Amino acid sequence: MKKTLLSLLALACTTVSATAATFSVAKYGAKGDGVTLNTKAIQGAIDAAAKNGGTVTFPAGTYLTGAIFVKSGVTLQIDKGVTIQGSQKLEDYPMRPTRVAGIEMTWPAALINVYQEHNAAITGEGTVDGDGKVWWDGYWALRKEDDPKGLRWAADYDAKRPRLIVIYDSHDVKLGGGLLLKRPGFWTVQVVYSHDVLVDGVIVRANEGGHGPSTDGVDIDSSRKVTVAHADIENNDDAICLKAGRDADGLRVNRPTEDIIIRDSLIRVGAAGVTFGSETSGGFRNIEIYNLHTLKGVPSGILFKSARTRGGFGENIRIHDLVMEDTPTVLRMTMNWNPNYSYTKIPDGLTNYPDYYKVLTTPVPEEKGIAYFHDVHIWNIKATGAKMVFDVAGNPKKPVERFEIDHLDVQAATAGHISAARDWNLHDLKLQIADGSSVALDDTQNIKGLTEGSKKSDANAQTPHKYED
Repeated sequence: MKKTLLSLLALACTTVSATAATFSVAKYGAKGDGVTLNTKAIQGAIDAAAKNGGTVTFPAGTYLTGAIFVKSGVTLQIDKGVTIQGSQKLEDYPMRPTRVAGIEMTWPAALINVYQEHNAAITGEGTVDGDGKVWWDGYWALRKEDDPKGLRWAADYDAKRPRLIVIYDSHDVKLGGGLLLKRPGFWTVQVVYSHDVLVDGVIVRANEGGHGPSTDGVDIDSSRKVTVAHADIENNDDAICLKAGRDADGLRVNRPTEDIIIRDSLIRVGAAGVTFGSETSGGFRNIEIYNLHTLKGVPSGILFKSARTRGGFGENIRIHDLVMEDTPTVLRMTMNWNPNYSYTKIPDGLTNYPDYYKVLTTPVPEEKGIAYFHDVHIWNIKATGAKMVFDVAGNPKKPVERFEIDHLDVQAATAGHISAARDWNLHDLKLQIADGSSVALDDTQNIKGLTEGSKKSDANAQTPHKYED
């Protein structure tokens, strides 16, 4: 199956490299000794390949480098036996305008960048290693300083950590072919403001040698016509995540993530099998997700998360044919996610702070801050060893509406709860609930398909859910 996948990817990349010349980084002075800094040599090979279109290759070895930029018409071929290893010096990652964690700001470039380019590829069975522990340790040290000051929300922006691979404002880009992506300083793969992107065949191992904070696997951020397939992910945050901007800045940009396919992937460790948000401001539409497999290290199979200041929407979302093994929660939804991070306020007495604090603390009117998820279809879900089926908490001021959920085959310890929901249609459910509990409903209307024996009002529920203020 892997051989077939690689063959398909090779065929798919022929537009980039069918008749292109080959440029070995060794001819430009690169040394795969794991010690020599090769940024200029690798970039020299890429720039030469870009003149007429070509493939950049590496003899076997470990190539220490800072940020490199893949240009239009270039294939970066990282074969088995080759490791691209990130420098641990921040000065080796030049600052670039980008979007980070939902806001536009200047940030260190990624280790490998496709920045405002087209018709490019990064492929092979080699390794891209961010050597990220130095960045993780710096982040945790900053958290110790920021958290007591009431700046938990700022820490992710204050800690300048290079991402591993970023595709920014680009199109017709391919990434994959069996690449092993290790130890990113921050997110592993971010596709932002881009379209017609294929991520097919990546292996993410983000936590080797430590606890990598916010080491998302693949983030699709205000982009369209993106496919993610055949991913194998272990990380310490969202595994495959759809994002669309944060709060006032995300609402200003107002770019949705749309026309997305996520399929045929294994999530071993991560926050969820698939995540929407919490950066929801630009909205999501026309999303199809299928054939995902989640394991014990994944708290939720399907996760929707937003906050009262995010705004945005989710519509025409189809999620089906998922298998969850020992994944604690099948479907989780929270519209008040992580308040210490989601809600921002400059502490009293703090007068000297960066400009992005002003962006993050720009008020959002209440009516614009509520995310609206509707018209979602979830079906053919097989889950064993779950703790809870439903952990759904919508916002009473704009409930989640018109969800159709069918053909669930779930073994769970307890049924869970649904709150702030309207016009849900549940049918063909096979729920084996160990404690005999029923689904607790709180502030819901027209929830069809739960018989009297499979639901409770909040007055009878043992653990009724309340909206978090």
